[in-house]
Amino acid sequence: MTAMLTSSHMSMETISPTQPITAINSRFSPWLVPLAYFLCRLILPLFFKHIEIIGQKNLPLEGSVVLAPTHRSRWDGILIAFAAGRLVTGRDMHFMVTQDESEGFQGWILKRLGGFPINPKHPSVASLRHGIKVLQNQQMMVVFPEGNIFRGREINPLKPGLIRLALQAESNQPNLGVKVVPITLTYSHVIPRWGCEVTIRIGEPIEVAHYNQVSAKQNAKQLAGDLTTALEGLSAIEGNEEGILSFVSQG
Repeated sequence: MTAMLTSSHMSMETISPTQPITAINSRFSPWLVPLAYFLCRLILPLFFKHIEIIGQKNLPLEGSVVLAPTHRSRWDGILIAFAAGRLVTGRDMHFMVTQDESEGFQGWILKRLGGFPINPKHPSVASLRHGIKVLQNQQMMVVFPEGNIFRGREINPLKPGLIRLALQAESNQPNLGVKVVPITLTYSHVIPRWGCEVTIRIGEPIEVAHYNQVSAKQNAKQLAGDLTTALEGLSAIEGNEEGILSFVSQG
């Protein structure tokens, strides 16, 4: 689930709803999805000593939603489903996977859990169109805006894919009401291991409809900047709390 759009030369404005392309679909298996959530509830509490989730009240229970989490571990996708998926919001989530992840037995499973393939270096029109379709159908999607896994706490430059998907969906269907939800995941160990702790902070949704006042390029830049600021704010809260705890223990 680590894929993200990195190609900057493909403009979302060039996606035509009538352009003939091979369709891409993502769906939810009526038996595999419940099984996956059952395993999440079983495995996560065994692996992690403590899972703290803050801000679940900020999760929209309906409408077009893009969850935008930081990416620090292979556990991130599973934890996001645990913190914001069916058991919390009553909603299943679509997510992007790399071409390699979408192949073989793993790909067979992921495609039935809402995943759909995308080439991060050269995203196809079919993949981009499917992402827009998900949002226009008032569904929820997970996109890691940093793209790859980064072990540090600092927020890395965001790739353009999430921003373009959200703005294009809102532009194609005015008053759609797309919301982008910033989320940070912080582990007690740089590389999560058995018995470590994790904190998931969910920020307030960003209304994409507010970013339609100037040119498409400026709108994208402003939305990316505001999402970065929101993620940095959530990350700073975690850092400040750790600093206070350290000071108390030393005192």
